[in-house]
Amino acid sequence: MKKNNLKVVKIGRNKTLFNYEKKVLIKELILNLKLGYYDFEKATPQKVKFSLEANYEDKKPTNDKDLKSIVNYSKLVKLIKKLVKNKHYNFLETLAEDVFDELFKDKRIDKISLKIEKLEIMKDCSSVGIQISKKRSHDKP
Repeated sequence: MKKNNLKVVKIGRNKTLFNYEKKVLIKELILNLKLGYYDFEKATPQKVKFSLEANYEDKKPTNDKDLKSIVNYSKLVKLIKKLVKNKHYNFLETLAEDVFDELFKDKRIDKISLKIEKLEIMKDCSSVGIQISKKRSHDKP
């Protein structure tokens, strides 16, 4: 006769068998900033649109009374605004790298997909821009 190899697994209040894959979304944050390589872009601020997804994992459900238990979208927006407030960027790509560097300071964030668009630079287009995704490497340096 075969033995039953099934094990009973109990899930207690402090233990979990689940992983949460979470994503913070910021859609169409529009800021006026000086951005661009050409002299006319350096002289006058222009409308720039940011959209991003920040992925993170968690092993426990969100604590409804603890703001630190989530990646707060309001904090991410404030970090982007602070980053671009007094700095001129020649290229969207260098701006994107600074955004990545700032947001990846939150160790919970695993991957960021970022789209940055200039809204007023070319009259024949509603926008021009870049889209870059960056994922945290788990390799040791």
